[in-house]
Amino acid sequence: MRKSFKIILVSIISILIIACDDTITNQDVDNRIIPSSNVSFSQHIYPVFQVKCFSCHGNGIYEAGLDLTLRSRFVDGRIVVPGDTLTSILVWRIDRPPRAGFNPMPPEFMPQLTPNQIRGIKIWIAEGALDN
Repeated sequence: MRKSFKIILVSIISILIIACDDTITNQDVDNRIIPSSNVSFSQHIYPVFQVKCFSCHGNGIYEAGLDLTLRSRFVDGRIVVPGDTLTSILVWRIDRPPRAGFNPMPPEFMPQLTPNQIRGIKIWIAEGALDN
């Protein structure tokens, strides 16, 4: 009786762990359509950064000193200028071709941003780069 209880308990715990997997894949973010207004940082932008940018700018690795894991670390009036896509360095980096000597991001050997993602990031910045 105890052995069957343990087996059932382990099975239930395993199912719960698998069901709670919230890993977002490249395909998940590429299939998400970012709206043309009211772009949400948490729903639309952060998942893109998580999948496309964190390998170099998150999770303890901060190439060029850029940390995209917390909005407050890059919405600083330089990397992202709320309401201004023309002077936001992030836009210069993601919107190819390279501008003013800035290399385009992500690098060509990494998963690329889709046109919808680039447009969505620009809309989010134009709308004030809100923490929503």
